[in-house]
Amino acid sequence: MIKSKYLITGLLGFLLISFPAAINSQDEFVYEYKIGPSDLLQLTVIGFDDLNRQYRVSEDGSINLPYLGETEVGGLTRGELEDKVSRILQEKNFIKDPQVSVHIVEYMSKRIYLLGAVENTGPYELLGRMTLLKLLSQAGGLSPDAGNQIIVTRQLPDGEKTTLRIPVDELLLETNASLDIPLQPDDIINVPADKIVFIYVTGQVNNPGALEVRSSNIPTLLRAIAKAGGFAEKAAKGRVRIKRTNETGEEIEIKVDVGAIMKGKEKDVQLQADDVIIVPEKWF
Repeated sequence: MIKSKYLITGLLGFLLISFPAAINSQDEFVYEYKIGPSDLLQLTVIGFDDLNRQYRVSEDGSINLPYLGETEVGGLTRGELEDKVSRILQEKNFIKDPQVSVHIVEYMSKRIYLLGAVENTGPYELLGRMTLLKLLSQAGGLSPDAGNQIIVTRQLPDGEKTTLRIPVDELLLETNASLDIPLQPDDIINVPADKIVFIYVTGQVNNPGALEVRSSNIPTLLRAIAKAGGFAEKAAKGRVRIKRTNETGEEIEIKVDVGAIMKGKEKDVQLQADDVIIVPEKWF
């Protein structure tokens, strides 16, 4: 209960700080959209065919129009750009009552980025009101190795970054609507993979072999032995060995007195992926 309370409190703070008022329709969004670098624009002027083509907005926020030269368009809405081109054409006496239309073909400057364990990663255009569930649906859903949380990273107006961790089960299975957050430009949504890894238990246990576990839930030594059916009758609990490959590729061996762990005299050992546990036979 306490954990849920803090989760919701943090979420509300995230929403209040980060999210502007939602726009109700895609048409309204398209009109209010501020043109930015790399956007692709289609300009049409009735009676002035030389201008009628597509223009890619440069990094400095301008386009190069025939006869009109470099024209600043960054930060303008579609309607504002239509008015600007119309005004310039009239001022230069190219056409008396220009009918100008601007269509935004590609919204390259208003994107979100989806990473990790989903079927289709990559940048997604942010058209209209996009929520986390809508994005995951567009991406084809989570992949089988998806972990148990989704991480949303956002840059705030003051330049600081904030991160929200959303539990997958609460979002998808419990359908907690408060977690289906609206997204905004440049959000980075990461679904960390929770890969299947193996722990190997050999020797004097009842069910030796490979244990298949998730990377987020690798067991301790005692739990791994329990998963392998427990110690066999002839197990030497005080001489258990763990073979492990370290970060440099060197194989190391860890000797453990499991009997002492079971009595609470020593701390249980946290295993790592690909560890090999060897339980030798007693000496008589």
